[in-house]
Amino acid sequence: MKLFEKIFTALLVVLCLNSFAEKKMNVILFVVDDLGYYDLSVTGSKLYETPNIDQLAKSGMQFQNAYVSHPRCVPSRFSLQTGKYPARLKIPGGKGQMKTSEVTIGEAFKEAGYTTFFAGKWHLGKDASQWPQNQGYDINIGGCHAGAPPSYFFPYNIKKEGDKSNHSGIVGLEAGEEGEYITDRLTNETVNFITNHKNETFFAVLCHYAVHTPLQAKKEKIEKYKAKIKKMNFDGPEYITKDGTTKMRQDNAIYAAMIESMDESLGELVKTLKQEGIYDNTIIVFTSDHGGLSNRGATNKRVLATSNLPLRAGKGHVYEGGAKVPFFVYWPGVIQAETYSDQVTVNTDIFPTLLDVSGIPLKPESHLDGLSMLPAIKDKKSVERTLFWHSPVGRPESTGDENCSAVRVGDYKLIDFYDKNQVELYNLKTDPNETNNLVSSEKELSRTLLEKLNNWKSKVNAVHKKVKK
Repeated sequence: MKLFEKIFTALLVVLCLNSFAEKKMNVILFVVDDLGYYDLSVTGSKLYETPNIDQLAKSGMQFQNAYVSHPRCVPSRFSLQTGKYPARLKIPGGKGQMKTSEVTIGEAFKEAGYTTFFAGKWHLGKDASQWPQNQGYDINIGGCHAGAPPSYFFPYNIKKEGDKSNHSGIVGLEAGEEGEYITDRLTNETVNFITNHKNETFFAVLCHYAVHTPLQAKKEKIEKYKAKIKKMNFDGPEYITKDGTTKMRQDNAIYAAMIESMDESLGELVKTLKQEGIYDNTIIVFTSDHGGLSNRGATNKRVLATSNLPLRAGKGHVYEGGAKVPFFVYWPGVIQAETYSDQVTVNTDIFPTLLDVSGIPLKPESHLDGLSMLPAIKDKKSVERTLFWHSPVGRPESTGDENCSAVRVGDYKLIDFYDKNQVELYNLKTDPNETNNLVSSEKELSRTLLEKLNNWKSKVNAVHKKVKK
């Protein structure tokens, strides 16, 4: 009998140890809208204050070559959710939208037994059948067709006087308290979810509407940054005529205040995870959907939010300022603090990467264009990566960008402005600001990369929109 008890106890210990070892991690994906690579103090901004984001970045791995598949909201978010290049569905450029038949990252986590949550900007599909609650998320807070709130202050669906934008209303946030700030509201909803599901394993996505226009922030924060800007010295002109018109300074107090509120949001989530005792069992990923709004058409007078310098251009452009984004991964027990990676990656990779780090089988037939970055994260092994961009609906009057396609292989990036028969080639290692076009001196390389780009476009049946003359 004693022998049996010993064997039983030993088996019980083994089972408990295996259960502990296989305990699944929670995953939080924190996405900011229109946030540039240099819009954080951790990446070098002298104006914006982001202590919570800085701490998260320093606690994990900072990717220094992370990109989005397209420098605009809808196509970038499509890639984040599906792991596919938007050109496959002619987004933008055709009538394509994200089909309900697409397998999203939310559906993959739900299928694996996670409780799934989405809050904030979805912007994928005009019909409710295409929204988070019908695309793999158990709970959806404010995710709908809207690309931005008519107002950042409740009631969110009422525009401020003089606002001529066409921002549609947000479904699901009709109730609220007068004057509450939408960044705080989405944060509180996410905090409540974490608290109520702390004993479950969850996958939570918080996609802030911030820091997208309309530029609106809390009055006391705006005044704080106005005072700070007065003490700053800026060299050179505020704007230059390049890529439309380019803003050369980070000096917008309202935008700075919006960034601070967004940073406080991340701080609240981390605080809640620690209070509930699950911070060390939660993977947190921080990123943006594309670069900051730094450019406008040459004759446009719209207010610009930020400067992406030293990167070239911004939102809407496939230059580095529009396509390169901050990307930080906190994975307790695996990633050491202050780890840096020069691995090239794009947001189609987020889907398979988060499945892989969570021990969930990959779905290569779904995330067709995504590659898992687990080797780069866990073992610091380089993953060979070629990136493609296709932007067939340029907005020269709005953000100063024009129709083009691009490819990055190794350190080289080629851009084909096909309507103008103009090709540009840059070595991003020696020229990250994209100022020295090598197409004349590197003719063979240019020819090879252009052929590679055109073959890819043919393969995905990318749509072309010709300029009307």
